[in-house]
Amino acid sequence: MEQAGLKRFGISMEGRLLQRFDHLVTRKGYTNRSEAIRDLVRDAIIQHSWEEEEELVAGSILLFYNHHQRNLMEELTRIQHRMHDVVLATTHFHLDHDNCLETIIVKGKVKDIQTLSNQLTSLKGVEYGKFTVAPVEKI
Repeated sequence: MEQAGLKRFGISMEGRLLQRFDHLVTRKGYTNRSEAIRDLVRDAIIQHSWEEEEELVAGSILLFYNHHQRNLMEELTRIQHRMHDVVLATTHFHLDHDNCLETIIVKGKVKDIQTLSNQLTSLKGVEYGKFTVAPVEKI
């Protein structure tokens, strides 16, 4: 039976690594190392959840692309419409004369969202794509 509540454990770390970690803790505004370590553990669990293809997640797909690329806008729209059941919203930003940034908010099974992300980021004219995810269920 799993016990709820706070548990203590020790961590051994090389001095230089601990010094760099403490600098990160301070820069990010954590009140102590424990909070920072909890966030790192949560993130590792979330990253691992990507391996569970049936896991329900929410997240975003970030795309940076040249909007002058022939047929790119039509193809982006076609793919998103085909997978409308996982696309919640999109936001489109014009960065300059040539480049756009699009954020697509998604929710669904990891395997479906990963498929969508792969289809979008592999299109000719998409210069950068990133899929970020968080579990829908509490860790």
